[in-house]
Amino acid sequence: MYINKEQLVSYIKKLTEPKVLVVGDLAIDEMIYGDAERISREAPVLILLHSETKLILGAASNAAHNVSTLNNGKVSVIGVCGDDFQARQLRETFEEANVNCGFLVVDPSRKTTTKTRISGSITTSITQQIVRIDRQTKEFLNPDIEEEVLKQIERAVPEHDAIILSNYHIGALTPRIIQETIRLANQHNKIIVVDAQKELEVYKNVTSMTPNLPDTQKSVGFEIENEDDLKRAGDKLLDETNAKSILITCGADGMFVARPHGNYTKIPVFNKSEVFDVTGAGDTVTAVYTLALATGADPVYAAIIGNIAASIVVRQFGCATTTVDEILAAVENI
Repeated sequence: MYINKEQLVSYIKKLTEPKVLVVGDLAIDEMIYGDAERISREAPVLILLHSETKLILGAASNAAHNVSTLNNGKVSVIGVCGDDFQARQLRETFEEANVNCGFLVVDPSRKTTTKTRISGSITTSITQQIVRIDRQTKEFLNPDIEEEVLKQIERAVPEHDAIILSNYHIGALTPRIIQETIRLANQHNKIIVVDAQKELEVYKNVTSMTPNLPDTQKSVGFEIENEDDLKRAGDKLLDETNAKSILITCGADGMFVARPHGNYTKIPVFNKSEVFDVTGAGDTVTAVYTLALATGADPVYAAIIGNIAASIVVRQFGCATTTVDEILAAVENI
């Protein structure tokens, strides 16, 4: 497929316009840093002298943060949090990231999903993660909370141009919430994109989905070793979901877009030699791809823009975001 650079740039400039709703598993990443001092006398473990704590939006929250930096805060989230200290941290971090969390539902029976990473360093080495502590409730929402979430979705969908279903399988996206969100999105003629790790076949009648290669293989039930396998996997997902397109992210091998009637496009990766940390890159792709689709971009153009955005964030440590200006500058260097 021939790509018109002027057309690509015009879509990138329009990324600021659409309003996006992210529905899914909201989380916060607590990053604790310290300098290694010595080995403890109490046990054979490092003692770190605390230097800094950072709060970063993770899971579905990271997708919302990526949208916010691109469209100047025209993004809302729907999900659940607990009635705890971490819930306050989550709300404050959303506010700092210019993400509307007014549709958030409180469930006192659940923990606010928090992933604490403790990292240490010495002057002669890079920072090294030592341990991660996960605080979460993985069961599906109880019926009363599910009903509250559905009410918020019904309120929010008409107010937005595109919806992202971000499923980290921590319990927020029940089968009913998935089905109702898709139904409402289609009823109101909205773009709806799925980012999920398994059971991709349950997302019927969506605009698109963005599985990575391992999750695609699990879903279709066979190994993907070449482009013919990618075509077969894309066709199977299209057939099972009735999606308008499928974007398979293939890591260092780029991306693959499948559309009905044997329409396939392979997209190479950008800045391959500069990869530093792929954490959260999938959220960036989904966020940018969805925004681009909402501007009217063809799925291939949308995927290329998402690919460029991912090539920027993987050069940064942890969950990172990018801006329209950075994407435009990257296009000039391709």
